[in-house]
Amino acid sequence: MSRERINNIDARRRHLLRTGALLSALPLASANVSGANQTSAALPAMPLVPAGITPAALARDNAYWNAIAAQYDITDEVVLLDNAYWGSMSKSVLADYQQQLAMVNRGNAWYGRVRFPAEFESARKRTADALGVHHDEIVLTRGATEALQVLIAGYQCLNAGDSVLYADIDYDNMITTMRWLKQRRGVNVVAINMPEPFSYDAVIAAYVAAMDQNPRLKLMLLTHVNHRNGMVLPVAHIARLARERGIDVIVDTAHGFGQLDMRIPDLQADFVGINLHKWIGAPVGVGAVYIKRGRVRDIAPYLGEPDGDDISTRVHTGTLNFAAYLSLPKALDVHAAIGVANKQARLQYLRNRWVEGARQISGLDVLASSDARLSSAITSFRLKGKRSTKENAALAKTLALQHGIFVVPRDGLASGSCLRVTPGIQTPESHIDALLKAMQQITAA
Repeated sequence: MSRERINNIDARRRHLLRTGALLSALPLASANVSGANQTSAALPAMPLVPAGITPAALARDNAYWNAIAAQYDITDEVVLLDNAYWGSMSKSVLADYQQQLAMVNRGNAWYGRVRFPAEFESARKRTADALGVHHDEIVLTRGATEALQVLIAGYQCLNAGDSVLYADIDYDNMITTMRWLKQRRGVNVVAINMPEPFSYDAVIAAYVAAMDQNPRLKLMLLTHVNHRNGMVLPVAHIARLARERGIDVIVDTAHGFGQLDMRIPDLQADFVGINLHKWIGAPVGVGAVYIKRGRVRDIAPYLGEPDGDDISTRVHTGTLNFAAYLSLPKALDVHAAIGVANKQARLQYLRNRWVEGARQISGLDVLASSDARLSSAITSFRLKGKRSTKENAALAKTLALQHGIFVVPRDGLASGSCLRVTPGIQTPESHIDALLKAMQQITAA
């Protein structure tokens, strides 16, 4: 081949890349993945929500939720009541993810460098719509931990001698990052404990007292739904009180968005860390940072990135799991088809079924409020007087090995260790009843 012809081909290729014409020429999006069509055809049809039914009524419709459960392939080795770690993908999302993975693997750098950026941006815009925010207010991450570390570590409105605050209900890694601000920014770190048992007014009072007692408080971490006892924090109420005092809040909604009927503006916070592989059911490794328009410059750009109003300069994750982000729209489709209000009602129904039953068992302490405003799918319990990590780890082992029920110990609460119970939308009532039966036997022994 002549040098002139090679140069002409290279010039044509560069022109296609510049104009975007190459994007439509690539065959990758329709790559043939062996078995993909057969897999899609074999998937169970998504059940339709009956017309006119309320979420509360649908929550008790076991025929509907059995059909939803058929959308998932969940282990039968144990009664799985730890659905807060991450949310399993539905069969249709899993099939989409596998197809996307094969396509990405086939296209390699040719796909990753040429077509993926536009498709990634499409997934970002779709996510912003679901969150109820502008697409330039979010950037996708690998999870809520990364998102919140970006916000906490990058928060630039602190001076030496200012104070920051976290609570015992906050997530371990976020507490670590808040403490890190002391050595990094020279601030005072204030820790508070939530009341137990907790009530709406008592929780508000705890934050108000902390704000009043710390006049140089500039930043608070608020966990929307905490992973220890599942309390739903009145974030919007606390955020309004903080704003009146010139205090910013960073909200951790890893367990909030997707299981509660809300969108990001409802939190009334300018900085939010979000998880999309817990209650949305996206592939593991997908989250988002929200920064309200006009506040981007208050979060430092990622190491060496240019400053400015482009939120994408605040995160740099390196080479991504391309397929996980490509399957995010499919996960959002499944989430929308079920309906977040319906998901919340079903999870509340299952939660109440075991909490109300557990409260009738002598010898149990249930770490839950009767106030629906503070209730989520997550709730915890302990045997009366058994507050140590060792005692609760032993109880979890007994439940798993002797009763086939999987729950997890949680530490960090001021009151001590506990066991966390988290049903999912695919959890049948019989699994809740199995837990109650096991606890009756254990406390009676």
